[in-house]
Amino acid sequence: VIPKGTIHEFWKTVHAGAEMAGQEMDVDILWQGPLKEDDREAQISVVENIITRGVDGIVLAPLDDAALRRSVDEAMRIGIPVVIFDSGLQGENYVSYVATDNFKAGQLAGQYMAKLLGGKGSVAVLRYAEGSDSTTKREDGFLDAIAAFAGIEIVTSNQYAGVTTESALQAAENMLSRFGGNEENLQLDGIFCATEPTALGILRALQNSGYAGKVRFVGFDSSDKMISALRAGELNGFVVQNPMRIGYLAVKTLADHIQGKQVPRRIDTGSILVTRENLDQPEIHDLLNPDLSRWLK
Repeated sequence: VIPKGTIHEFWKTVHAGAEMAGQEMDVDILWQGPLKEDDREAQISVVENIITRGVDGIVLAPLDDAALRRSVDEAMRIGIPVVIFDSGLQGENYVSYVATDNFKAGQLAGQYMAKLLGGKGSVAVLRYAEGSDSTTKREDGFLDAIAAFAGIEIVTSNQYAGVTTESALQAAENMLSRFGGNEENLQLDGIFCATEPTALGILRALQNSGYAGKVRFVGFDSSDKMISALRAGELNGFVVQNPMRIGYLAVKTLADHIQGKQVPRRIDTGSILVTRENLDQPEIHDLLNPDLSRWLK
């Protein structure tokens, strides 16, 4: 099982889901991936090493929808089935694609932003990283939903935050400076981003500038800091996936395929909008606070 990266909480929860399926399906899970989510060469190297080891199958979350295609083609060519999960891959040469419907999830965020703004205002989209299929679809889904509201102007949607909180902080500071620099002149009513590290960078920029809670802010994925910011009113909402379910279904789908069962070509693992109003509902609480200790030693 090869994730995009191994640092963020999202991937730790995916790992737990993969291990859960591994135990249930009686398969050994080898979890290995690049540290950072922009290291294409490192992920390609991991895939190639795993192919050389002669595993029975690969579950891959490609951090670049084009760069990993050749490695996947090679695995499939020599009879190692590949399930793509979390983020898409160009082409059709894989067994199944297990992921959130990211465009639909982005639309969910866009509709909520429009509601927050009462259908009018200036909104910025701070993108994640070029070549990342999942986040691009989220961003495009957000823009698609916002397009239905003539009173909302997208003032920027072509800036990239990068894959770390630090790079996102810098990008967000530059963006805030561009659209005002002080509270009286700020020409920005809302901000959307499509990942946890980007959200944390934007949050710090808003806090440092005194704009936290004044600019409507919708993010994606979750962490303890994001939940605290939601409670404090510094973050208005975030769309969450079900990373445990993603890891579980990706491994189960591959194991089923290896055992000769028919598997779906596409599996949507779902998404939900989290706000202060539903944060403490039991199903939301369990989704945001999964018990990983049973699966990750």
